[in-house]
Amino acid sequence: MISGALRIAVRDRALDTNPVRDTDPLESGRKKSPRALTREERLLWLEMLESDPAAVRKDLPDLSRFMMATGVRIGEALAVYWEDVDFEAGTVDVNYTVIRAGGLGLIRKSTKTEAGERTLPLPRWALDMLRRRREVTLFPNGPVFPNSLGGLRDPSNTRRDIRKARGGDEFAWVTSHVFRKTAATILDEAGLSARVVADQLGHARPSMTQDTHLARKAVDRKAADALERALDRPEQDEPPDPAD
Repeated sequence: MISGALRIAVRDRALDTNPVRDTDPLESGRKKSPRALTREERLLWLEMLESDPAAVRKDLPDLSRFMMATGVRIGEALAVYWEDVDFEAGTVDVNYTVIRAGGLGLIRKSTKTEAGERTLPLPRWALDMLRRRREVTLFPNGPVFPNSLGGLRDPSNTRRDIRKARGGDEFAWVTSHVFRKTAATILDEAGLSARVVADQLGHARPSMTQDTHLARKAVDRKAADALERALDRPEQDEPPDPAD
């Protein structure tokens, strides 16, 4: 009932997203910690998608890469147009999200908060992926991740595509939100502050003590640097220094 009511609120543009969809079932006992993809799991996930013709046709490999490179919500990723990507600066503007509005269909809607509007530096591997896509796109004035006709892609349908592509038990827990958690975990493990991570994700309040801070429009370059090696293979790591 709650999900249905919130779905109506999203349709009528009172809310950006339906939070019930990203809510886990209530369970007794100790609350589980958020789970993110490890480096090995990230590589296996992409290899699995690349070997699946249906996933490739649905453009899931590059969409997964983009979401892990940025930590954006799936609606935000699908709302990015080519004009939002600055290849010279190596950044992407995240100012919109895709919603389904009653009587209008899919539209790009501005984020409600200043924190949600942000400019994100991109790691080089994400920029390389975007350059490759730019060279072959049939819709240079449209979304970076369009539907088959070059228009906006439905976030709900894309979530369903991801569920279908995740295969058996190994990745049964993966949702579109896991890519967001994965980016946040990478930044946290790199030692970046809660403020920088919050800026990357578009959160206004990383903690109560930081509640009065204004969200910065441009995120620290360290965020992209930390994400730079997110898809490196283990054998590419530098060998340990014998002197250590």
